[in-house]
Amino acid sequence: MSVNIFDYLRGNSYPGRGIMIGKSPDGKKSIIAYFIMGRSENSRNRVFAAEGDGMRTKAFDAVKLTDPSLVIYWPVRKFNDTTIVTNGDQTDTIADSLAAGQTFEDALRTREFEPDAPNYTPRISGIVAPDGSYKLSILKCGDAESGACDRFFYEYAEPRNGVGHFISTYEKDGDPIPSYRGEPLEAELGGSVQELADGLWSSLNADNKVSLFVRYIDIESGAFESVIINKHGG
Repeated sequence: MSVNIFDYLRGNSYPGRGIMIGKSPDGKKSIIAYFIMGRSENSRNRVFAAEGDGMRTKAFDAVKLTDPSLVIYWPVRKFNDTTIVTNGDQTDTIADSLAAGQTFEDALRTREFEPDAPNYTPRISGIVAPDGSYKLSILKCGDAESGACDRFFYEYAEPRNGVGHFISTYEKDGDPIPSYRGEPLEAELGGSVQELADGLWSSLNADNKVSLFVRYIDIESGAFESVIINKHGG
């Protein structure tokens, strides 16, 4: 059963970073949404910036940037007509894997969760093929003592009109923050790219939200339209 993604986000003060991928109600467009939230000054000191056919994070105030290693990266990149979206530098790992004739799964089997004990933030990733089919993945800590990484992959080869799937890094706020559990949520999709962006942004916790990206991709032509909303700098 599909959830109302706006209601879900309004009821969760800290899902962390989130990816949603799906298909428009008319079946003509692929939909990608990605947002980041933050509790620390370093995490909150970011904005999304479009660059070419991709998108990167950058510091809003460079003076306040204390550690760029897990906060500055390319969340969105294209390889040929395939679009990649992730919450870290595994975006580059996936693009390099595709360029070498390997797969989304091959790339992520070389990566693991982030080294930010005690949270061990999961790495979440998605990929959208030119025909609108898509995949999602989450790499998370299975056992902190041994460092075991559990890798989960979800394939949506026959996407349904007006339906998307959402996954986030965290289940909810906490200390340490609990990792997301279970399969991606099935969510209802609709409206224009701006309407979806506005709806998602207004649903995120006002104190913790940082930046949001939404892209609609025309499946027939490959043309895309993107919206970026940043808490800092417009």
